[in-house]
Amino acid sequence: MKSDPLISYRRKPASLDISELDKFAETLRCRVTKGRVFHCLITGDAELRRLNQKFLGKEYATDVLSFPAGAPDYLGDLAISLGRARAQAGEHGHDAETEVRILMLHGVLHLLGMDHESDSGEMARAEKKWRKTLGLPNGLIERAA
Repeated sequence: MKSDPLISYRRKPASLDISELDKFAETLRCRVTKGRVFHCLITGDAELRRLNQKFLGKEYATDVLSFPAGAPDYLGDLAISLGRARAQAGEHGHDAETEVRILMLHGVLHLLGMDHESDSGEMARAEKKWRKTLGLPNGLIERAA
């Protein structure tokens, strides 16, 4: 049940296995979102900084932003900074593709309405469960704890 591309790139990076990331996004769509579509833009720090300022009033770049659509079949949009993903991958001892997967999962959980800042651990439990199921290392919530 493949839909339009779930991931687009501001510039296609030669250093990432794009087909593997596409497969991962499709897995998220099929398993985590139960068929509801989302779109992920992989871009750079400058664009994440601009989006963060425009929509959240925060004057800094971040690793992932989620923009829920509020529609039944379309969850919304994600934006991921590849620069941040690469830096965080180095800090945590894995490759950039793994970090992009971690960020994508985290963002998708936000699109599903979870918020680790206010949900008494619901998102942390869901992220931990899905990371284990999908074979991912520690995610953003565990790192912040």
